[in-house]
Amino acid sequence: MRMSSPSAPANKRSIAILFLTLFLDLVGFSIIFPLFPAMLEYYLPNGVGDSTWLGHIMAILVSWSEQSGASNPNFMATVLFGGLLGSLYSILQFIFAPIWGAYSDRYGRRPILLLTILGLALSYALWIFASSFYLLLLARVIGGIMGGNLSVATAAIADISSREKRSASLAIVGIAFGLGFIIGPAIGGLSTQVNLLEMAPSLEKFGVNPFSFAAAISFILCLVNLGWVYTKFDETLAIKNRAKKQASPYLRLFQSSQRDIRRTNFTYLFYMIAFSGMEFTLTFLAVERFQYSPLKNGLMFVYIGLLLVFVQGGLVRRLAKPVGEKRLALVGFLLGISAFLCIAIATNEPSFYLGLGLMAFSIGLCSPTLNALVSLFAKDDEQGASLGAFRSAGSLARAIGPLSAAWLYFSLGSTQAYAWGAIALVLPLLLLLYLPQPSRES
Repeated sequence: MRMSSPSAPANKRSIAILFLTLFLDLVGFSIIFPLFPAMLEYYLPNGVGDSTWLGHIMAILVSWSEQSGASNPNFMATVLFGGLLGSLYSILQFIFAPIWGAYSDRYGRRPILLLTILGLALSYALWIFASSFYLLLLARVIGGIMGGNLSVATAAIADISSREKRSASLAIVGIAFGLGFIIGPAIGGLSTQVNLLEMAPSLEKFGVNPFSFAAAISFILCLVNLGWVYTKFDETLAIKNRAKKQASPYLRLFQSSQRDIRRTNFTYLFYMIAFSGMEFTLTFLAVERFQYSPLKNGLMFVYIGLLLVFVQGGLVRRLAKPVGEKRLALVGFLLGISAFLCIAIATNEPSFYLGLGLMAFSIGLCSPTLNALVSLFAKDDEQGASLGAFRSAGSLARAIGPLSAAWLYFSLGSTQAYAWGAIALVLPLLLLLYLPQPSRES
C-alpha cells in the first residue's frame, strides 16, 4: 500500500492532487446543468401528452405550475424537471457520502477514492450511450451514489492538515467547487455546438445521442482523474488511525455521538436549504426584473464563482486562525441575511449585484468554516464518517431547497420569497451561537 511521508512537501503534493480530484469531479458533474431543457425536448419529443411515464410526470409538473400562478407553466415545468434530476442526485449523495466516508475510515482513503472515481466513469459511459431516458436515469443514479466520494477527498485533506491550519487547508474544497461550477457549465454549454449524430448518423444504433459529446468530455476527465489518483496519490490515513470496526454510517447526520457535530450539521443543513433555494431562483428573478439573456445569467454565475474563489482562497485561509471558524461563520450568516434582503428589494442591476456579492461572501465564509468545525470536533478515526455526514447535510439541503424555493417564488413572488429566505437563516444562526470554538490542540 502506498503511504505518504509526513513531510510538508509530501502533504502539499497530496493536497494539490486532492484539489485536482475535486475540481475534475465537479467539472464532470456540472457539465450537465445547461443541458436540461434540451434533454427534456429530446427524451420527450411529443411533449406532456406523451404516453410514457416521463410524459405523465411532466403533465403533473405543468399542472402544478399552472396552479402556482407561473406565467409560463411549460418553462417552469422544464426547470422543475431539472430540479428533480438534481434532487435525485443530491438525495443519493445524502445517503452515500457518510457511507463512503465511513468505509474510508476503515480501509483507507486511496482505495475508496479509486473505487468511486471508477464508478463515476461508468456513469458517464452509460450517459454516452443513453438513447432512452431510462438509461440516462440509471447513469444519474450511479453518479449520485459514487459522487459521495467528495467526503473521502475532504477527509484525506483533514488527515494531512494540522489542527491550526485545518480551515486553510479545507478552504481548497470550496475553491475547487467554485472553479468547477464555473468551468463545468461553460463546457456543457459549448458542447451543445457538437452533435455526434450530425457527424455520423449511424452511431444512433449504438445509443449515441445529441449529448454524447458532453458525456464523453465528463468520461475523459474522469479517466484522467482515475489515472492521476492511481499513479500520484499516496494513502493519507495511517493504519494506526483507522477505525477498528465499522460503525453504522447510515443517517450519520442524525446519529453522531458528539452533540457539537450534530449541531454543526443541522446548522449547515438549514443554512444550505435557504441558500440553495435562493440560488436556484436567481435566474428567474434576473429574467423577471432585468430581462437577462442566458448569456447574462451565465456571466452572473461566473461573477459569483470568482468571488467564492477569492473569499475561500484568500480571506478564509488568512483569517481562520486569528479570527476563529465560529466568528467567520457568524459573519457569513449575517452577510447572507443582508444578501437576501438586498436582492428582495433590488430594483436596478447595481443593487442586484451588491446582493449577489454578499451571497458569495456568505457561502464563501460559512461553508469552509463549518466544514472545519466538524473536522476539529471529530476524532481522528472518524474524520471520513463525520465529514461525510457534513457533506450529506449539504446534499439533503440541495434536494429540498430548490423545489421549496420554486414554490415560494411562484406562489408569493420574488420579493417575499427572498424575504422569507432571510428569515430562514435566523434558525441556523441561533444554532451556531451555541457552538463552542474547538481547541486547536490535538
